[in-house]
Amino acid sequence: MGISSHDVHQALVKLGRLRFGEMGVDNAIREVVQTTHAMFDVDGAGLMLTDADQHLCSVAASDDRFAHLEDLQVEHGEGPCIDAYDQKELVGAEDLESDRRWPKFSEAAVARQVRAVLASPLPYNSDAVGVVAVLSEQRRPWSPEGELALLAFTDLAALLIAAMMAGEQQSELAAQLRGALDSRQVIEQAKGVLMGRQGIPARTAYEQLRARARAERRKLSVVCAEIVRDAAHQA
Repeated sequence: MGISSHDVHQALVKLGRLRFGEMGVDNAIREVVQTTHAMFDVDGAGLMLTDADQHLCSVAASDDRFAHLEDLQVEHGEGPCIDAYDQKELVGAEDLESDRRWPKFSEAAVARQVRAVLASPLPYNSDAVGVVAVLSEQRRPWSPEGELALLAFTDLAALLIAAMMAGEQQSELAAQLRGALDSRQVIEQAKGVLMGRQGIPARTAYEQLRARARAERRKLSVVCAEIVRDAAHQA
């Protein structure tokens, strides 16, 4: 990817002032995204946070291409950003045209000129609450240096998120994240109920919960709360 340790150091020095609260969190996150876009020399960069239904939603993007990335993954229920979020690990795809991990997403992404993606989970309190990602219109191998650079920028974004939450800031991002954190517990409990009843893995349980919420046109957190309540009554 052509990123050196010097490039990363210079970019982090440039962004160092963000740690000292010289601008609001919303603007600081946008600054991180813009600097990530420029340093990686990619066609798009952005940051997604989860919402109360555990859907990844774009909160800052350097380019409209990133909005396409969000829409396609939500529509098809699969993709590198979703995997990075669910698995809490860096996920890269250097050529979606030949990648078979997300067939529906990859076909739609290539049709919209998104060919390569690198996604890093955003940590908060030992869990993932979002993703920082970069994308390219061309096939692109992601180097170890590039992966480390994205992890560094993700850690900086995580510090900003933590500062926002600790400071009880009344922002739209803070409200979104608090709603996501509040719903996480009941969703995990409902997944546990299905896993125990059916002997299925966590991912399958989550997909069943999402499918039921969509079919009934209800919020995922409401469906999960009902499942947990019913299980408690049957115990």
